[in-house]
Amino acid sequence: MSRICEICGRGTQSGHSRSHSNIATKRKFKVNIQNKKINGKKTKVCVRCIRTMNKVTA
Repeated sequence: MSRICEICGRGTQSGHSRSHSNIATKRKFKVNIQNKKINGKKTKVCVRCIRTMNKVTA
């Protein structure tokens, strides 16, 4: 299952975890993907897009 938002196209980004001693280890920043029905069709959408849609329609 790919972690890519079908609306905005956001996906997993890579970066570093920083420990207290400032040592960098690679890690992934994953997008919070939720399955949501939009106009009767199931889509994989990030929570940022869901919040934006709620704001626009409210």
